[in-house]
Amino acid sequence: MTVQPALFLSHGSPTLPLDDVPARDFLRGLGGKLERPDAIVAVSAHWETDVPTLNAVAQNETIHDFYGFPPALYALEYPAPGAPDLAETVADLIGEAGLRARIDTVRGLDHGAWVPLMLMWPGHDIPVLQLSIQSRLGPGHHVQLGRAIAALRERNILVMASGSFTHNLRALTRQGPVGGEPEWVTRFADWMHAAIAEGRTCDLVSYRNMAPFARENHPTDEHLLPLYVAIGAAGAGPLRAERLHTSTTLGALRMDAYAFH
Repeated sequence: MTVQPALFLSHGSPTLPLDDVPARDFLRGLGGKLERPDAIVAVSAHWETDVPTLNAVAQNETIHDFYGFPPALYALEYPAPGAPDLAETVADLIGEAGLRARIDTVRGLDHGAWVPLMLMWPGHDIPVLQLSIQSRLGPGHHVQLGRAIAALRERNILVMASGSFTHNLRALTRQGPVGGEPEWVTRFADWMHAAIAEGRTCDLVSYRNMAPFARENHPTDEHLLPLYVAIGAAGAGPLRAERLHTSTTLGALRMDAYAFH
């Protein structure tokens, strides 16, 4: 029986499929290193709702939820099949954990979901179900949400949480800073990695008060919250984490990725 990991992936700029950067090459190789899942639950920073919501559609529309990018990006499509039956199952699991859940019968996949999936499984033939985040409820809620769906991993369903290890758009540059990434990015990412590697979940939940330069790296929470879903989906035992990738794009955007087992 295949037990899937819970993944946290940094999806970077929407142009990632077109950019010649290490994170793109990493994601292109990642799908082949994983056991093929029967379905994927994608948790993206780009779908924010009041309560956990699941999209239940026959086929996923590719949502181009950005503007001002090259025409080639808008031509990309990822028409993965949906998983409406799985949506009902996941909603039940969330309800059993004491959280409310809703079903959306229209929405497709935003770029936080389809950008990494396009690189990992370009054949778009694995059913994909998207699960929303609730930014106003913070990290602890998202650990609880992840734990509610942890049992899916034992059914060969991959939990793929997609956000960004750092995400200060005002600090990004095409050229990158002279001498590498800024110290405030490095110090934050090093603290986060140490806390993940040492299984300090409580510290991670309190990252805004404990991590150096937290507000500089995440002016708002939404791009880090998928990480907490992945942490929760690892289950209630000691946290077992594996860093799969680390790199920096656009000067200050860390593209770190983790598997939780």
